[in-house]
Amino acid sequence: MFVNGLKWMFLIIGTTIGAGYASGREIWQFFGHESGLAIVLFTFLFCASCHVVLSISYTHQTDDYAAVLAELLGPRLSKGYDIIIIFYLFTTTGVMVAGGGAALEYFHVPFLAGVLFMCALLLIVAVKGVKGLTSVNSVLIPVLIISLGITLFSFFWLHANVADIDWKNQHNWPSAFTFTSLNLLPLVAVLSAAGKQIRHRGEIWIASIGSGVILGGVSFLYNESLLVAAEDIMLYEIPLFALLKSYPDYMTIFMALLLWTAIFTTAASGLFGLSSRLYSVVRMPMWALAFVLLCLMLPLTQFGFAQLIAFLYPLYGFLNLYLLIVVLIHPFYLKKRL
Repeated sequence: MFVNGLKWMFLIIGTTIGAGYASGREIWQFFGHESGLAIVLFTFLFCASCHVVLSISYTHQTDDYAAVLAELLGPRLSKGYDIIIIFYLFTTTGVMVAGGGAALEYFHVPFLAGVLFMCALLLIVAVKGVKGLTSVNSVLIPVLIISLGITLFSFFWLHANVADIDWKNQHNWPSAFTFTSLNLLPLVAVLSAAGKQIRHRGEIWIASIGSGVILGGVSFLYNESLLVAAEDIMLYEIPLFALLKSYPDYMTIFMALLLWTAIFTTAASGLFGLSSRLYSVVRMPMWALAFVLLCLMLPLTQFGFAQLIAFLYPLYGFLNLYLLIVVLIHPFYLKKRL
């Protein structure tokens, strides 16, 4: 039970920590000044949301998110959110593929070669299905979390101070809801496909609480570190590099590889969630479906990474506030219905 719980925990973290999160762009977009309380609220909201989605998926033994949406929103409204999720997964996975190619340019790999390399690895994971996805996350995510956590903690230890945080003025607390609702979309898409793989409810508790606490802690360290380097962030496409400017070159190289890992895990989760949903509509091999989707995503590689995050992420966060509310009240509604 414990091992399987950790497996789902890594899947959740791998789905959430993408290029936007790992680069710091997503953290800076939603949090920033006066956000300590917002990050604490996000931790609780995230734990609760993961638990509800996994519980529904386990109860109904789902293999795609259509049944979970129908349970939460009803048959009519779920169709609208189905379209939103498909569009979200398609656009963000396309951005991740582009980000993978751009990240490899740091190592003088041509952009197109980097994109094709990313696509080839994604196809391998798609062939393996949910077992391949969880296997990849079980290896990569611990390395990603530990490395990012050490980097942020060392920067925070040298440049920031918890005592300097003004806990009385926390006016940015509403961002906790939009940030959680943004990350709810990929969670619903990916975790809904895991219903038949969960063997015990204890796995759900381990995955939900573990992922929420880890992401909350990393988000707090990241945000406070970015506040210290706030004047330099505007000079960087990737805010993380603003924190690394005083570090040795080998550290920047290592974190660039780490960033590519975050991009890959998110792209793999997004492609898996999208493929599993469309498989029920288009009956073709998963690898062939994934191949077609990747080909269709290639035009998105022409758009800028920071610009897409600045436009799409707040929009998706706002659109999914209703879904977040429904997820949070679902346990109470279920008890009343029973």
